[in-house]
Amino acid sequence: MSDQTEAATTEPVRFDEQEKYLLRHPRDIRQVLQQLIDKRALISGHLSTRGLTFPTALISVDEDDDSLLFDGSASDTINRGIEEPEQLVVCVSQLERVHVQFSLSHCERIQLDGQVAFRAPIPDRLMRLQRREFFRLRVPVAQPVRCLIPFHVGEEEVKRVEFRVLDISGGGIAVEVPADRPEFRPYREYADCRLLMPDSEPLSVRLMVKNVFRQSQPNGRESLRAGCEFTDLPRGADAVIQRYIFRMERLRSARERGVG
Repeated sequence: MSDQTEAATTEPVRFDEQEKYLLRHPRDIRQVLQQLIDKRALISGHLSTRGLTFPTALISVDEDDDSLLFDGSASDTINRGIEEPEQLVVCVSQLERVHVQFSLSHCERIQLDGQVAFRAPIPDRLMRLQRREFFRLRVPVAQPVRCLIPFHVGEEEVKRVEFRVLDISGGGIAVEVPADRPEFRPYREYADCRLLMPDSEPLSVRLMVKNVFRQSQPNGRESLRAGCEFTDLPRGADAVIQRYIFRMERLRSARERGVG
């Protein structure tokens, strides 16, 4: 039905951990829902009890009866799950790089222009997270991400040192710090770093170290972990990063369901 133009984001964020980002006033919630419609934003719907995900979009918001309409799925299995009485549909999307999330319940199946759609009460709370508060993906060993960070050797020579990326989000990365890099400290900034992800060209990014702390490995060895913020990203880089995160999450979900 809808011509969606804005890509959905990743897995849902826990509401109870993000209280300060919740909208509760009905007028504010309806405003964001209408923006999702106006932007034709693609929404990732997650069935809370079944571990299934489906693409959808909002169709309309009816203020008279406090309900909204959203697209159904091409899968009848998913549609049957949506209309289960106790089912929560967690909806995740983006508006201008801001993570938007809300939950729908008591969804009623209807036919709209010959297609399956659903009517549900307007949610009583809605989350908006700025891009740098995004979900962080723990980088899987089978699909590694590396970062080449430049260090000065002498007065002019620059050497790029490879760091293993431990997790990644739209706002930054955490890396394992090599033992021979004690100068890698908070608030140092590194320009022209190279972020290397599977199936994409290297991204030139600027990083600022935000924190460094020790962590114990399962084998008893200690290592240093550093959280770094992207202070500059080239155009389109955030989309590349989000596609990688979304792809890894889909693979993880498929493995957990025994698919593929």
